[in-house]
Amino acid sequence: MSSNIVTINLVVLNGEKYIRYCLDSVLKQTYPHELIELNILDNGSTDKTKEIIRDLGFRISDLGFAKFNFIESKLNLGMWPGQEKLLRDSAGKYIVVLAVDVILDENFLNNAVQAMEKDDKIGALQAKIYRYNVSEIQNSKFKIQNSKIIDTCGFQIYKSRRIINIGHGEKDNGQFNQEKEIFAVEGAVPIFRKDALENCRVMSEIIDHDYFWYGDDLDIAWRMRVFGWKQVFSPNVIAWHDRQTTKNLRKTFVDFLKIRRQLPLQKRRLEWRNIRFTIIKNDYTINILKDLPYILKREIMMFGYLIIFEPKVLGEVPTFLRLLPKILRKRGQIMKRRVASPEEMKKWFT
Repeated sequence: MSSNIVTINLVVLNGEKYIRYCLDSVLKQTYPHELIELNILDNGSTDKTKEIIRDLGFRISDLGFAKFNFIESKLNLGMWPGQEKLLRDSAGKYIVVLAVDVILDENFLNNAVQAMEKDDKIGALQAKIYRYNVSEIQNSKFKIQNSKIIDTCGFQIYKSRRIINIGHGEKDNGQFNQEKEIFAVEGAVPIFRKDALENCRVMSEIIDHDYFWYGDDLDIAWRMRVFGWKQVFSPNVIAWHDRQTTKNLRKTFVDFLKIRRQLPLQKRRLEWRNIRFTIIKNDYTINILKDLPYILKREIMMFGYLIIFEPKVLGEVPTFLRLLPKILRKRGQIMKRRVASPEEMKKWFT
């Protein structure tokens, strides 16, 4: 383990209510500090985020981290394009893509490296991520370790191409204690092998810059699968996530409507557009044809729902059509380099 540099890359925008807790969990890691790089990109925060980071920078230096790099951008580059910018300055064998509303267990890095070292074909690692609420921490009513409600154990995909977070909202009673392969890692705090990320570069981009926000994590993880890299869920790698817009569970259609209304319109529009771009780019034609009844049923239902309840989301259609030729060119590049067979990919569609 002694030669395994780990780079933690954090992209943040107006994260003052989270940044102290997030960075404090980084500083408390049991992994050797001299093997940890920390890169932070501020995407033009207008609150106190930058001041807090500068103050914490002195502590980071005193603790002997391999490197601390703080970049202040005047423009909002987006979450994942910002991550790609930080990757250029990352020397780590493993890259932790950290979101500001995530708190790491003190053994997060130590256990993640141990899990990744088991197989050099593991391209990405998924942590067991629990839910927390930052307001409860601020009011001193809540200890982070007591939260046992699952936020996510990674992405699962259905034949209809519906994507869900594994275990979301469930109480952890040991049902997620087995290390296993999953379809794809989720974007709150995935751990990537740097070589796997570089291998996923298409048309000079690792992250699809046309996405800007939302769906980027699914796109890069799906492509990683297509290129033959494994993705593994490790229950010993633990974190907590304050998922701000989707804490409530969907039990009825009314619940679904309430959840949707909590999401900003831009996010709903990008969700509709980018998930379909992801399918177009990464899904095999033969698998689409085999599952076409499931896919069409879901698309027809979704389109009908949008017409009735969220017509403004369909305002994204012109942009979708404008970008489609470029997305198809990217698909062509991905399909030329595919490693996994259609049968290997199809087994993930449950």
